[in-house]
Amino acid sequence: MNSGRKGSCRKSSGRTLWRLVFGSGSLSRVGPCVLLLCVLVVFIFPAAAQSQQSRNVTGEAAQEQAPAQPLAGTVSGTVVDQMGAVIPGARVTISRKVPPLSQEAMSDSDGQFSFAGITPGQFLLTIASPGFTTQTSSGTLHSGEDYVAPPVALVVATAATEVKVSLTPIQVAEAEIKDEERQRVLGVIPNFYVTYNPAAVPLHPKQKFELAWKATIDPINFGLTGAIAGVQQAVNAFSGYGQGSQGYAKRYGASYADSAISTFVGSAILPSLLKQDPRYFYKGTGGRRSRFFYAIANAVICKGDNGHWQTNYSAMLGSLAAGGLSNLYYPETDRDATVTFENTLISIGSLAATNLLQEFVMRKFTHNAPTYTAATQAKP
Repeated sequence: MNSGRKGSCRKSSGRTLWRLVFGSGSLSRVGPCVLLLCVLVVFIFPAAAQSQQSRNVTGEAAQEQAPAQPLAGTVSGTVVDQMGAVIPGARVTISRKVPPLSQEAMSDSDGQFSFAGITPGQFLLTIASPGFTTQTSSGTLHSGEDYVAPPVALVVATAATEVKVSLTPIQVAEAEIKDEERQRVLGVIPNFYVTYNPAAVPLHPKQKFELAWKATIDPINFGLTGAIAGVQQAVNAFSGYGQGSQGYAKRYGASYADSAISTFVGSAILPSLLKQDPRYFYKGTGGRRSRFFYAIANAVICKGDNGHWQTNYSAMLGSLAAGGLSNLYYPETDRDATVTFENTLISIGSLAATNLLQEFVMRKFTHNAPTYTAATQAKP
């Protein structure tokens, strides 16, 4: 009896559970929905959540692994010759194979060139200019870098040297004058009236006046004249001019007139008429004794346009003429013919001292001084 009841109870309990889940009536419609919901919760939702988490992790990893975009940069530089002088109008090409690159630019009046918007990587610069041998320079541009290439010095081409031989003497002399106009002691004080080419071509009269004009209007000349006028006023030289601003202005004008007249008469007018070269021909070779006497002698001798050494009438008469003309604007108390001749002798002595400085000192401190091939020069 008991076992029957127990079996009956088990069956009754099973049926009760079945009714609760799949029972009849209104509950029979709820049971399947509950079962379906349980299946979704147990199997589908965890899989979807895991898939979404996997996508998020993959996206974050992709963002972390994505490389930074390289930034474009610039490449610039300067084109010069072997003497360090800038070369305008040179054609500069920047190129490479990977990634492909090929651009051209021309150097400006300061010899500078620049390329913008260049992608990072190795590159090759090719520099060409008429009369010079083509040169190359390589480098590596990094992301966002402003790369400045080392100065590229172009070498004069052999063919250009051969062509230069066919130039007229006037053209050769003009090229030498351009070199001389860049010569400055310590890069500041003009040093135009010296040539470091012992076989320099004679100057044309027009070129002698050009050199005199350049020396006269050089800014440093105005400054030196002001300093001389200041010293004169401090010691009350040429007292007839008086003191104050008017006295200083008169001294300044007289000092500048002395310099201008002496330069034009002694270095342009008379050298053109007498066919003499107003420049000092730097020796630079031989013993110190021979160079010393060479410099001293060049105060009273000079090289003629015919290439022979002769008495330097231009310099001596130029100093005498400048002293005579100064009587027109100096105070009456300072006008004396004797003083004029004394100043001429002082001028010759000053020229000898200047030549000694040119021979032994100034060459070392003169910037942009050209170098010429040694040649045999005539003895004074």
